[in-house]
Amino acid sequence: MNKIIEFKPDILFSVDSPDFTLRVAKKVKKIDPNIKTIHFVAPQVWIWREGRVKKFKSFLDHVLLLFPFEKKYFEKENIQSTFTGHPLLDNEEKAKVDISQIIKDHKKIISIFPGSRKSELDIHLPILIDFIKMMNKKYKDIFYVLHSTPEFNKLTQEKLINEDLKNCGSISDEKIKSEILKSSLFAIAKSGTVSLEICNAKIPSIIIYKMNFINFFIVKMLVKVKYANIINIAANEEVIPELIQSNCNPKNIFNKVTTYLDDNQSMLNQIDKCHKIINNFKTNKPSEIAASVLTSSL
Repeated sequence: MNKIIEFKPDILFSVDSPDFTLRVAKKVKKIDPNIKTIHFVAPQVWIWREGRVKKFKSFLDHVLLLFPFEKKYFEKENIQSTFTGHPLLDNEEKAKVDISQIIKDHKKIISIFPGSRKSELDIHLPILIDFIKMMNKKYKDIFYVLHSTPEFNKLTQEKLINEDLKNCGSISDEKIKSEILKSSLFAIAKSGTVSLEICNAKIPSIIIYKMNFINFFIVKMLVKVKYANIINIAANEEVIPELIQSNCNPKNIFNKVTTYLDDNQSMLNQIDKCHKIINNFKTNKPSEIAASVLTSSL
């Protein structure tokens, strides 16, 4: 922070990580009110602690928003805000990647996103492995791809090998993951922003999430939204099925997935609803909108 004050910038531009970045912005603004503070990715006040917005007023000059419905929370406190759109939904053309050597024999693909934290993998992987075993009794032509991170890809692969699941694989390369998702029949994802990528790829899905009881109890006490998934929150209905906590078990996942796979119209209906919702989250160029706010603030 001392380096910021010493440098004396015209603008302090902070991105996400509000627990850290907003503390810095608050201290900088207090020391030098002439430094304009602009923050990108608003804290999720629509989920919990809406009262925080009042505090932002004293040290934030402008907030850049990922979702249009966030604007009302900041307008209420007369905080300048601009909807940029979500960068994950930027339809920039990407070079295609050949996945034929990964997915052989033209098998159908189900993409699985078990989480990026060790705690999430510890809970979700055993559930998902049992789900795959159940699926293998009914379907013989599906290949399951677990989308992992470089840090935990080896761990995930070892789990699959130990269970002798030959119609499964784990990948961490982002380009390959993107191509596999687009080629998938269905997706299962832990609750999070990955659901936006899945919807943008027009892949039907379900959402899962499970945590230890104490953490879940605390979260339930704090959050004020009915749903866990951003698509469902925006729609105010369960467009994408959510299997949370005790409902997140192999049998329930199997039942939900097979219901969709056996009913193509249900998959098409979900894709259509999701497409309409995420279109409201899109702009032409999120980065250019953000840049224009910064330049106009100079």
